[in-house]
Order: sequence, then structure tokens, then C-alpha cells
Amino acid sequence: YVSFKPDREIGNNVLELKNICYKDADGNELLKNFSLTINRTDKIAFVGIEHNSVTALFDIINGVKQPDSGEFFWGQTTSQTYLPRDNSSSFENDLNITEWLKQYSKEQDDSYVRGFLGRMLFSGDESLKKVKVLSGGEKVRCMLSKMMLSGANCITMDDPTNHLDLEAIQSLNEGLIAFPGVLLFSSHDHEFIQSIANRIVEITPNGVIDRMMSFDDYITDKQVTEIRTKMYEGTGKKIKYRV
Repeated sequence: YVSFKPDREIGNNVLELKNICYKDADGNELLKNFSLTINRTDKIAFVGIEHNSVTALFDIINGVKQPDSGEFFWGQTTSQTYLPRDNSSSFENDLNITEWLKQYSKEQDDSYVRGFLGRMLFSGDESLKKVKVLSGGEKVRCMLSKMMLSGANCITMDDPTNHLDLEAIQSLNEGLIAFPGVLLFSSHDHEFIQSIANRIVEITPNGVIDRMMSFDDYITDKQVTEIRTKMYEGTGKKIKYRV
């Protein structure tokens, strides 16, 4: 089962982003003067069709990429853990699963580490498998074990349900609902977003829509729909949410 327990309570200052700009290697503008203040009770779903913009944002705030301009500040009481969309670089080594997870554990006892793996349904001999031969779903389960070990109070997840089976998705869903810290995530799973998020942020080609509401309320809100229509006008891009 999935359970994230922060080592310390989060303070009032969580994350402040100011005028973040970022272009990809091909010169496509993914973030333009992106600003956002994140609060201590936020569980934010980043929705919409601009997936590359969301991935760039998540990579920037977790130190994987540098913004072209702008700045961001994590609060002093925050600690972060990140599940990126592409986690392959974490598994390019000859370690087995237990050895791999021990890299991220203060407690070096094998049985302690295996306990976390057991919670992610890696039993007995499975924990001796080499990480480089793992399937996509197994790698995500390893990453979730690492995140549970981290004790972080701010979690970022880029499309975490990708590669996971229904049982693992259900367990992750319950773990994130119960998580007492800050969560920033993206997902294609309507029910997953609806059950977890209390704030919705949509990065559009012409600005950001940001609402403190559930996903169902967001996609049925007339005012939001009008704003969204304007922001996609003339871009040749269409977005349709299924209610």
C-alpha cells in the first residue's frame, strides 16, 4: 500500500514562481512569464493539452532543468520528491532493486528497505532483480518506494498512473488523498484528479487558468469555459473535457 509520511510539517511559505520563461531545444515557447503561488494546503492538478509545458515546469522546480529567465523559491520548511514523466535515467546501472532503493535510505538495513518494496508488491526474490530490466510499471513502483522513503512534504508527480495497473492506481490514489503535504501532479485519469485535487491549473497557449475548485466543478464552470475558449482562440488547438 502507498503511504507518504512527511518528516516535518510544512510552513506557510511553500513555493513562489515569478515570470518563468522556458523554450525547448527546438525553440518552442513552453512557459511564458509563468507565475504562481503555492499554498500549504494545495493539491494542484495541472490539466489541459500542453503536456510539454507542464513537464518543463515540473522539471524546473525540481532542479532537472534551468529556466531561461524568471525565478522560483521553495520555502525553508519544504522538502521535495519528484516522479518525472521519464524516469529512465534513474535506472541506468547494475544494481538490484534492494541495492537501488538503499541509495535513498538513511536506514541501511536490508529488511527495512525490503519492507518498503513489499508495500509496492515486490516480494522475496523479486527484490533481487536488476533495475535495468524492469518494466515501466515496475520502475514506477520503485520510484514510489523511493518517494515514500524520502519523508518529503512536497510531492510532484508527472502522469503517475501511466504504466500502473488498477490495483496500484487505487493504492496511489488513497495514499495521495491521505497525504498531509503539498501535491503538484498531472494525470489523464479523470477520477484520479477529481478525487485528489482541490485546485486546478491549466496552462494554455495564451495564459494560465487557476481555480480553487474540484475538477468536475472546473470543467462545468461556465466562466472558466468562456475564458478557455478565448485562450485557445486562433491557436488551431482544441480541447475537450469529458464530463
